[in-house]
Amino acid sequence: MTVNISSSNEWQRILRSSTVVVADFYADWCGPCKMIAPTFESLSTKFSKPGKITFCKVNTDNQQDIAQSHGVRAMPTFLIFKSGSVIETIQGANPPALTSAVEKAVKLAGTSAPGASFKTPGRTLGGVPAGAAAGRRGGQTLGGRPWKFSPFNIINALLTFFGLYFVSLFSFDPYKSAERSDFNVHKPRAPPGPVNANGNRLGGASSSARPGGVRTLADLGGS
Repeated sequence: MTVNISSSNEWQRILRSSTVVVADFYADWCGPCKMIAPTFESLSTKFSKPGKITFCKVNTDNQQDIAQSHGVRAMPTFLIFKSGSVIETIQGANPPALTSAVEKAVKLAGTSAPGASFKTPGRTLGGVPAGAAAGRRGGQTLGGRPWKFSPFNIINALLTFFGLYFVSLFSFDPYKSAERSDFNVHKPRAPPGPVNANGNRLGGASSSARPGGVRTLADLGGS
């Protein structure tokens, strides 16, 4: 937003309150002033920041005291102030020179051009800059660490795979489980107990019953 200076007091207040001031000293009858006016307004819209960068227009016919105090004798004249002191002077309608001077002043004010903050790479979870891992030999990561293609890594991965495979394969032995099963006909039976007068074995278990009261077809066949 451009400020049209209407008094010396306003001018002095802006010089004191803003870090950088870009002033356009112009006249209504000046043709070159009208030619470069759109460029000045575009820069004002792009870089103005309250308390940091202020763009002003000073009509030299209405504010002669201000123009004379800064030695302005030609129009247009652009003065760039930092902390109240002139650091750059551009005379004439020269858009490239004006643009370059304003961009340098923006850096001095400690601000950046719009969109500059989006030019730096982002960061991923874990604090690694985006694109950093992708630039490391193929861009693949395993467990959050960069994966580098090498024979050692391949051999290590294969050994890990087969090691886990064999551990899981032998952790369950089906033959041992079958031998301990109550349905195994070859499993040794408990020795028979004494028989009473009615033919029942003392101790509550018959000779053909297996521990736990389980009876198989082999038990029934031998009764």
